[in-house]
Amino acid sequence: MRYRATLAYDGTAYHGFQRQARDIPTIQLAVEAAIEAVTEQRTVVLGAGRTDAGVHATGQVISFDVAWPHSDEALLRALNITLPPDIALQDIRQQPGFHPRYDALARRYRYRVIDAVHRQPLIRLRAWHIWGGLDGDAMRDAAMLLLGKHDFAAFGKPPHGENTVRTVMVSEWASHPQPPGTLWTYTIEADAFLQHMVRRIAYMLVRVGQGKITRDAFEADFRRARLPDSAPTAPAHGLTLEAVRYPDSPQESVTVWDHAGEETPAGG
Repeated sequence: MRYRATLAYDGTAYHGFQRQARDIPTIQLAVEAAIEAVTEQRTVVLGAGRTDAGVHATGQVISFDVAWPHSDEALLRALNITLPPDIALQDIRQQPGFHPRYDALARRYRYRVIDAVHRQPLIRLRAWHIWGGLDGDAMRDAAMLLLGKHDFAAFGKPPHGENTVRTVMVSEWASHPQPPGTLWTYTIEADAFLQHMVRRIAYMLVRVGQGKITRDAFEADFRRARLPDSAPTAPAHGLTLEAVRYPDSPQESVTVWDHAGEETPAGG
């Protein structure tokens, strides 16, 4: 039976989602090991997105095939008991023929930046720490340039093939003053992403906010559609895969949690 599940994880201790050689710790490896321990069956876990080392998720979607004689809820409980504490299934259900990557319509990521004079230990693995202030209007203006269907080759390489055209439905910044600093969140939703695309976009937009590059320079780099040889990326720990949208996804907004533990609705 094919199972579909939503997975949340803290990516700090893992080398990304996808299984690698020599038993390097990855999310896929940990989930497959838990499934084998519970069901005594080996299976391959498929994911909607191959998050990088250190990247987190609240809404990663996976699928796997096992024979399970009990209820879906019993499988969910058994797997969560077996999984390490930094990985947990949020839901599970049977869905024959489901493929988390090929069936997806869009994926939504959120990048967090904390602007504070001093280090913030409680969110040091959840947000990129900067200081000196950001020009929110400039960042929002530059972010809007990404909306629509464009060639995003300036920000990454395709995981398969050569197509670098993507369609972005959401690209927006929000600020949350939380003394002693300000938490900035960048939300981007697209039909698909290039490798490191979100982190490169976040890095460049923060540079716009810091006044290190102009909005026009950002647009020129974007329109050039060519990845520089040493294109920098924002730190991985600020990025979270929040949701994957499918034809049967509910229309209401997805609830996420900010670093202070306050409930906030995610746009898009």
